[in-house]
Amino acid sequence: MRIIRVRRGERSFYAAITGPNSVRCLNAEENLPDDIPLEELELLPLVRPTKIVCVGLNYHDHAREMGLPIPEEPVLFLKPPTAVIGTGEAIVAPAGAGRVDYEAELAVVIGHPARCVTEADALSHVFGYACANDVTARDLQKKDGQWTRAKSFDTFCPVGPWIETHLEDPQSLGVRAIVNGEARQSGTTADMIFPVPKLISFISGVMTLLPGDVILTGTPAGIGPIKDGDEVGIEIDQLGLLSNRVVAGGPTVAAEVQ
Repeated sequence: MRIIRVRRGERSFYAAITGPNSVRCLNAEENLPDDIPLEELELLPLVRPTKIVCVGLNYHDHAREMGLPIPEEPVLFLKPPTAVIGTGEAIVAPAGAGRVDYEAELAVVIGHPARCVTEADALSHVFGYACANDVTARDLQKKDGQWTRAKSFDTFCPVGPWIETHLEDPQSLGVRAIVNGEARQSGTTADMIFPVPKLISFISGVMTLLPGDVILTGTPAGIGPIKDGDEVGIEIDQLGLLSNRVVAGGPTVAAEVQ
């Protein structure tokens, strides 16, 4: 099932896609028709997480690209919920931040609370999967020596275009980044160093994962810069195409990166 989050008038709700241009409300209390035309709805960001847990350096080819050793355990960092935007919304590049990069990633959306779960039980806590872009101010990441500021600007976590609630195998998906119609990044989730069940188990041993929380599972080789006016697409097999335009005009970084 493909699920989106929408607003109709003053009411927002999750809906299942029922056709090319229609959805069905998943909240029975709304008492809406079975098929609602998309033209009557405003698309909203898919998720409202309490946290976005990200995994760095989780593809073998990306580790080779960066000239770094394979991690012995998952490398974790966080993005704030305020970074989330949906497909069609703009990625806003901060003034003075220097280079801003795309990173195509598989997003895992949690459906049931997970605390210290086993790898065998991990996928039972998943609500669904989506495309994501771990947008990164690369020069700030290098300058700061840690990743929080570089990863946390508003609009730096596009997720979409929908949540797919059923995948046969999250470790057999092609992952691509497309900038202005040109393929820039192409990999497969089979190349993950730590697969999805391992990540959920590991992260849930550190912090409780709550419904709506998102795990970004790392990026394959081929990361690169984006700039004002670029159209950035993140495409994953079975999960559609997440599309966002880059615009300038974000908050000015306190000390510009030279």
